[in-house]
Amino acid sequence: MAWVPGFPALSPLIPLLATAPPADGPLVLAGVLVSLVVIYLASKLGGELCYRINLPPVLGELLGGVVVGVSALHLLVFPEGGGESSNSLIMAFLQATTPLEPNAVPPTFEAVSEVMTVLAEVGVIILLFEIGLESDLTELLKVGPQAATVAVVGVAVPFVAGTTGLMLLFGVAAVPAIFAGAALTATSIGITAKVLAEIQRLTSREGQIIIGAAVLDDVLGIVVLAVVASLAKTGEVAVSNVIYLIVSAAVFLIGSILLGRFLSPYFVALVNGLKTRGHLLISALIFAFLLSYVGAAIQLEAILGAFAAGLILAETEKRGELEKQIRPIADMLVPIFFVVVGARTDLGVLNPSVPSNREGLVMAAFLITVAIVGKVVTGLAVFGQPQINRLAIGVGMIPRGEVGLVFVSVGAATGVLYPPLRGGNCDDGDSDNIFGSPHCCG
Repeated sequence: MAWVPGFPALSPLIPLLATAPPADGPLVLAGVLVSLVVIYLASKLGGELCYRINLPPVLGELLGGVVVGVSALHLLVFPEGGGESSNSLIMAFLQATTPLEPNAVPPTFEAVSEVMTVLAEVGVIILLFEIGLESDLTELLKVGPQAATVAVVGVAVPFVAGTTGLMLLFGVAAVPAIFAGAALTATSIGITAKVLAEIQRLTSREGQIIIGAAVLDDVLGIVVLAVVASLAKTGEVAVSNVIYLIVSAAVFLIGSILLGRFLSPYFVALVNGLKTRGHLLISALIFAFLLSYVGAAIQLEAILGAFAAGLILAETEKRGELEKQIRPIADMLVPIFFVVVGARTDLGVLNPSVPSNREGLVMAAFLITVAIVGKVVTGLAVFGQPQINRLAIGVGMIPRGEVGLVFVSVGAATGVLYPPLRGGNCDDGDSDNIFGSPHCCG
């Protein structure tokens, strides 16, 4: 099976599209178009509703995704969450309005789902590029020590508290407890940055500390993921892999910014020499996607490369013009990411009337508490800033998203996170797991 670095969602799409009959192409496109209509309607209605009650519109986009997703209307259903084509109302709509044969529904459903996943991943890359453009590298460097302290505390406290709590209070085996605790470490820079931008606090001192800490959080989270994934697969930690990730992360972030600042005058000169339409935007996107690819290729996250590219180009004289040109692109792609995240959220696992959910609910309540408290206390770690709002910093570090979802997917794929820990149930008959959990459900 082909594999595309940094975009695992593309991997199953390649053979799928290669083997699908030619007639499926237009039907896949039709499914993607209908899905986009649903996504944009959900994001706009949810965003407008939240805006009118003085809440961040991004919250409305997430809630809109929940409504149209697996938790409610079943319009957007994804196979990664156990969804099937028979449960997708979009597939039913396609069957009713197009010549889609019943035997072609499953491959069409898979293809549409993968396309939407890829578009969501591109959307979060554009979001981080835009956030980088709106950030001030000089201010980020000024708060660097405080951001580093916040990041380290924000990783260590949830990880230790979550792991030890699961082992002592719930009797969870060591490896799945470590994995679940590690999933609490990384702050969602995408969600956090979007909210800060919407409330116009992105460039504040607190905002810069949060963004800097969230970037470092992601790097540390990836290192932690490498450690626990190695532990899950082999029972021991590959020290060489951990060292590689730490060194590559430092070299990539520092090197790309330093090299980018050196080469930025040449970028401006090149753009000024181009005469065709979209010369600035396309050149900037080439640069952003190139750094995103490098970040993904060296086993970091593509979004870190996009953020670094935005920081670099923010130092040029083209910053203001580029910010204006990237906004329509962000308005088109970023909502896809937030709605897809919401659509994949299955609130059915929170139903206490289902016996198989109860153990997971108790664990979830504990982990949510650890996740919130473990980040709020990071504000207390800020030093040398007597007038800073420490509570705001702690609250700004709470959101989880991209890296946390990676943890869950890796944990579920390796069998480390048995159903109650990953928000599932035992309906598939999984009564045990390979890492010695004493039970699955109750």
